[in-house]
Amino acid sequence: MTLFEKIIAREIPAKIAHEDDRCIAIHDIQPQAPVHVLVIPKKPLPRVGEATADDEALLGHLLLTAVSLAKQLNLTAGYRIVINHGPHGGESVPHLHVHLLGGRQLTWPPG
Repeated sequence: MTLFEKIIAREIPAKIAHEDDRCIAIHDIQPQAPVHVLVIPKKPLPRVGEATADDEALLGHLLLTAVSLAKQLNLTAGYRIVINHGPHGGESVPHLHVHLLGGRQLTWPPG
């Protein structure tokens, strides 16, 4: 069971920003920006590269949830949405999640 599955099951506490029947959004415990929220599907999906056509609606829901959270968190000057894939992509938990980052000027290129 992944860290995120344990959070979804309430075995590990987290600061929840949003929850619905398809996902949970939590504040990252090691934020990389003043606002750093993770939008996590409740369906255990290891990474975006393993999604199938059956996951299309879920992937859209994750992105739209991140956009809604950005509005709720007043990220009016801008924000970044990131999905890591694999070790070289910065993936640290093998459970798909969307990073919502904002609250400061973000630089490019990242990392």
